[in-house]
Amino acid sequence: MPVPLFRKLGLKFNLNDPRWGRGSQDNDQDGKRPANDGPPDLDQLWRDFNLRLNRLLGGKGGRGDGGGFGPDMRGAGIGIGLIAAIILFLWLVSGFFIVQEGQTGVVMTFGKFSHTTSAGFNWRWPHPIQSHEIVNVSQVRTVEVGYRSSVRNKQARESLMLTDDENIIDIQFAVQYKLKNASDWVFNNRDQEETVRQVAETSIREIVGRSKMDFVLYEGREKVAFDVGQSMQQILDRYKSGVQVTNVTMQGVQPPEQVQAAFDDAVKAGQDRERQKNEGQAYANDVIPKARGQASRLLQEAEAYRARVVANAEGDAARFKQVLVEYQKAPAVTRDRMYIETMQQIFNSTSKLMIDARGSGNLLYLPLDKLLSQNGTMDMNAGKAMPPAAAPAQPAAGEPVPSMETQRAREPRGRDSRDSREREVR
Repeated sequence: MPVPLFRKLGLKFNLNDPRWGRGSQDNDQDGKRPANDGPPDLDQLWRDFNLRLNRLLGGKGGRGDGGGFGPDMRGAGIGIGLIAAIILFLWLVSGFFIVQEGQTGVVMTFGKFSHTTSAGFNWRWPHPIQSHEIVNVSQVRTVEVGYRSSVRNKQARESLMLTDDENIIDIQFAVQYKLKNASDWVFNNRDQEETVRQVAETSIREIVGRSKMDFVLYEGREKVAFDVGQSMQQILDRYKSGVQVTNVTMQGVQPPEQVQAAFDDAVKAGQDRERQKNEGQAYANDVIPKARGQASRLLQEAEAYRARVVANAEGDAARFKQVLVEYQKAPAVTRDRMYIETMQQIFNSTSKLMIDARGSGNLLYLPLDKLLSQNGTMDMNAGKAMPPAAAPAQPAAGEPVPSMETQRAREPRGRDSRDSREREVR
């Protein structure tokens, strides 16, 4: 704290001084006031002050009736110059300023932009020649559109918008941005935050006005946010606002509160429709592949059956031609051989039961099924061949016994093919 001038001059003003207010005539011969005198005289104090000031400035003067002094011009000039140098030094020192990391200093000369400074210790010409403003360019700033601080605190004038299909929609979103040019941010915007908010509102209204309501409410939220960010950046660059949009976040997209109930019903109906469509599609995806697989299997089986029948027919035809050639060479031998082979095939594939019917001419009823089963059990116990194949269906009582030709006709075609291959091997 600077020392008062009257204290530097050795003057003391104390109202409790008992000599306060007494004149110089009360002084004794040695120039000392009595101990019981009152406060000092003001005129004497003023004369002492002028005298000490004169000595400080290097002047030469004495006491007079008016208490004046005659100053020394050279000493006065030196004193004034010293005071002026001190004032100039303090004025120049006031031009130093510090810029923190992540900030930029904008220096102005008589109010006009001059240059920008980086982080650190900087200097400019003191006021009123130059001035500066520190701008934080690393801070992520946020502007809210349609609400303030909370989604419940809605701003209807900003949030209500009209879609392309003439529906009203309520949108709240936030825009995050940073500064990319401090000078443009300071000089090209009158109200920076309000400018960004108005640009955001203009962009969102343009994007929503070209979109359908369902697109904005459901699948198009991210697309709308991305388009709003692109549109805002173009407008802000055209304005040279020095703003870089970093993110656009949709906080709430819904219809107006007055029609919320009806809209919920419509949404539920749409969801039911989609659910039923999905169920039908799932059923179709389950049935159609099965039907196609079954149709393909039937086609393949039909192709296989056709190939088998054709091959069997061709084999039978080839066998018949071979037999015909041998028959033409020796008809009797061929007939006997064919008869023997046929009988061999019949006896090999059927169970045999020997009955002596010469002793009696009556037709006896025999339980052939039980006899055949008993015969098969005896063969198994004896460790012989495997049990015979199931006996062919026996005719009921009173029915005629089928002839040999009929039995041969009932045999499967595969057996003839096997027999033909065996004969070819022979």
